[in-house]
Amino acid sequence: MSKSVYRRQLAARLRELREDTELTLAEVARQVEVSQGSLSRIETGDRGTTPLLVKALLDCYEVTDTTLREDLLDLVRADQAQKRPWWKKYAAVVNTTQYGGYLTLESSATSLRTYQPLLVPGLLQTEAYAREIITEMRPDLSARQVQALVDVRMRRQAMLDTENAPTLWAVIDEAAIRRRIRSTEVARQQLERLVHASEHPRITIQFLPFAAGAHAGLYGSFMLMDFPAPTPEVVWVENLTNSVCFEDPGDVDRYIEVFDHLRSRALMPSETCRRFRTIARELQHEEH
Repeated sequence: MSKSVYRRQLAARLRELREDTELTLAEVARQVEVSQGSLSRIETGDRGTTPLLVKALLDCYEVTDTTLREDLLDLVRADQAQKRPWWKKYAAVVNTTQYGGYLTLESSATSLRTYQPLLVPGLLQTEAYAREIITEMRPDLSARQVQALVDVRMRRQAMLDTENAPTLWAVIDEAAIRRRIRSTEVARQQLERLVHASEHPRITIQFLPFAAGAHAGLYGSFMLMDFPAPTPEVVWVENLTNSVCFEDPGDVDRYIEVFDHLRSRALMPSETCRRFRTIARELQHEEH
């Protein structure tokens, strides 16, 4: 299960504070009367903690700065709040799609960069488009379960209009735009949605045409996520049966390199909008 960004920040800060005092895990564990194993898992972010224990640790590390103490306690509270996030009411269907870990990370990100070769990114989908593709991709789900996933997808999009919204940069392959779905009208409305989204000050969309030829993104889709310092970037890669979160700096740097390669090959945002409008007109003619 993915750790919240708050827990990861707290873990890093507590580890730094202990190391600054040159105390071992065993020594701290004896002083605050917790097991060494529990303390170790707190420092790696594998386990959450409580304000009471963090206060005891800060006392042990002789941290008297009230601002620093309150900042660390705020991280504890924020991590605890994420234990019951809004998507918990969709737990049955979210758990079957291994979605919860991704949502935890996405909700804490400051920037999102994605490459999508086959589908419009979820954060930019219309409700009708989302319903059609989820229905086709997940024949094992009932209509009610499909609608639950659609609801989650629509709820996710609301964060793009919040005060602390992340930036979103999407490179979308032509295959995702040209792929025929059951309703031409739905496809056309989806293109109009992309044009409208391109006007958002925190959203950048680029179209990667077939003419770009073979490229570094042929391995498949991915999402790069940035977080407040000192939490490092991660890469999320989704597969049919499971999803993988890469945290190793070498892996992340490789995906950043690929994303930069893709955006350099893609059309500029202004030309992307013109291309979307052209394809939308073509679809409108097909309808008639």
